[in-house]
Amino acid sequence: MRNFYIIVNEDKEDAKNVKKTIEDYLTSHGAVCGASEGEFEKGRRFTSISDLPEQTECVITLGGDGTLIRAARDLAGSGIPIVGINMGGLGYLTQIERKDDVRELLDALLSDHYQLLDRMMLKGTAYHGGLPVAEDIALNDIVLTREHDLRVLKFKMYVDGQLLNEYSADGMIVATPTGSTAYNLSAGGPIAQPDGELLILTPVCPHTMTSRTIVLGPESRVRLEISESNTGVQMAVFDGDTRVELGQGDYIDIEKSDMVTRTVKMDHRSFLDILKHKMYEA
Repeated sequence: MRNFYIIVNEDKEDAKNVKKTIEDYLTSHGAVCGASEGEFEKGRRFTSISDLPEQTECVITLGGDGTLIRAARDLAGSGIPIVGINMGGLGYLTQIERKDDVRELLDALLSDHYQLLDRMMLKGTAYHGGLPVAEDIALNDIVLTREHDLRVLKFKMYVDGQLLNEYSADGMIVATPTGSTAYNLSAGGPIAQPDGELLILTPVCPHTMTSRTIVLGPESRVRLEISESNTGVQMAVFDGDTRVELGQGDYIDIEKSDMVTRTVKMDHRSFLDILKHKMYEA
């Protein structure tokens, strides 16, 4: 690779300095490197495909998992590989920590010593009165939840058109394997190999002793339908960012997206290596 673009979350400590280090190192080795500027805000695009030079071969994110996820959603469909340097907390999705020597990663990119992995994404379409009113994609998860109050949320779950269960819970997480180490993990769901293709459905604080995570194949289509007896405002949240309000009788269809996020993996780092390291950190 010789053409890079850096996406920087300037809210993260020392991110600007690391960006300068990367730019200097890449350009000194004959590479071309552009960079974003600005601060992250929920609910808006941070980077547009049109911002990237046409010859861009790789996007480097400086931030945490959220920065990489935001870039993945913003650049979905471009096919440009993304690699993350962790400037935040746990960072399951990033390949290297800020305390590490970033030259190891940069040398691997410059010498083409890496693997490219495609990660599954989700598509969610919200319906009101039987008509589609909103659609978005997610790399980690789509979560059905309450907007403000803590009252129980009642909803039905259909899989491929068949009623599977009725829930009374605080919500439902529909996660990809990539998102299995995010909210799904905190809610007691399983960890999955991130480059697999699965829909992982984990109820949040279900009001029953028998509700468990359900794992479905990638061709399954899930519908979450709000009960007519619910009050207040529910919402579908895409990757903790985009929010779509849902009322009584509304529903959201969730399925595998045609889009994928292409990520860079250093040859010597396995998912199990990262998982073991992060579990000791937690």
